[in-house]
Amino acid sequence: MKGHQPSNYEPSNPRTLKLLLLLENKIYSWRWRLAQFLELRWWRRYLRRLDWEAYVEDKRRHWRKVLTLLDVQLAPGERVLDAGCGPAGIFTLLHEQKVDALDPLLEKYEKKLPGFQLDKFPHVHFQQLMLEQLEVKETYDLIFCMNAINHVADLDLALGCLVQALKPNGTLVLSVDVHRHSFFKFIFRLIPGDVLHPQQDDVADYQLFLDEQGLQVEKTLVLKKGWVFDYVVFKARKR
Repeated sequence: MKGHQPSNYEPSNPRTLKLLLLLENKIYSWRWRLAQFLELRWWRRYLRRLDWEAYVEDKRRHWRKVLTLLDVQLAPGERVLDAGCGPAGIFTLLHEQKVDALDPLLEKYEKKLPGFQLDKFPHVHFQQLMLEQLEVKETYDLIFCMNAINHVADLDLALGCLVQALKPNGTLVLSVDVHRHSFFKFIFRLIPGDVLHPQQDDVADYQLFLDEQGLQVEKTLVLKKGWVFDYVVFKARKR
């Protein structure tokens, strides 16, 4: 993906290029580990002042609104993946589907977040995994990746795993904060200006990434406007 090269300059010396790529990988790995640490801390601070059950119900209302806006139809018995589910993902809403939910912080959520317990969701098969570690055993009718893709260490690999896990003609719903200005995108890629999110991209980047993975973007909606970022959701179908 062009947006994730260290620069437009490619040295002629193969050893120098190898060192640059190694440095880039180490930077992304460091950013990912820092992001995971800060993600858990953010959740603990955020939920500390909230009633857990009220928060989950509020999230369910949000998920219903998103499904309506995107015209996503969920049939009973369909296989659904909530990738990067967090403690109150869309899995909380889906009781008639066969649901898998994965997140690299699930055990820490259960230990550190009052109210979150995996056994409260017996209809969900939870897996503590990075998106990049997803192994396809059975493919899915729908995959939701909500506010998670920019948390990954390797965007190419993570998207590739999600697409591989999707049935032909299946639907991917992906939401993410996207840059509004190319200047800030450049700066945030250069330095960790947004430490919770190792990946820094804009709408055009994600549309290109999805197209390169064999997906047809059917809808792109701005759910929340900001000064630096817009929160955007994509609905895409596997060709």
